[in-house]
Amino acid sequence: MDKRNLAFDRINYILLVVGMAVVVLGFILMSGAGSTESAYNPDIFSARRIKVAPVICLIGFVSMIYAVMRKPKEKGEKE
Repeated sequence: MDKRNLAFDRINYILLVVGMAVVVLGFILMSGAGSTESAYNPDIFSARRIKVAPVICLIGFVSMIYAVMRKPKEKGEKE
């Protein structure tokens, strides 16, 4: 297979995986116990769940967009 016809190079794939891991981390930070009708849990409004985790997810999504849009270097080009 001719490598020059591939849309992505190794760096693109690495950036995609890192971005996806950051998004998963953001969703993990958002998770937790919720409130029920019989018990109120004030932790659902914690700063981690409503401020930090969405920003981490946004950073992950932006990095994934960058990884897709990044043009691979041609062979012989200086970095």
